[in-house]
Amino acid sequence: MKWNLRLVAAQRGIWKATDLQRRFAEHGLVISAGKMSGLWSKTPASLKLDDLDVICRVLGCEVGELLEPEVQRVPAPRAPESAHEAPAGVGE
Repeated sequence: MKWNLRLVAAQRGIWKATDLQRRFAEHGLVISAGKMSGLWSKTPASLKLDDLDVICRVLGCEVGELLEPEVQRVPAPRAPESAHEAPAGVGE
């Protein structure tokens, strides 16, 4: 997934992480400076859904604006082995 927090914030005239952090706090989401820096500059490894609700409310956006699928990064499924073929190493 591509994390677009900075882009969505910029589209709404928010250019500094500290400004967004303050707005989050006004809506009950208190974030440390370190966590805010991580949200602002890179894709979070995890995010609480309640926090995502606040982020969307503050930015007036939908989840799909913040999270963009990157299908090309997901490996294609492996082809199933034929039922008639013996696995490698069997019968040798």
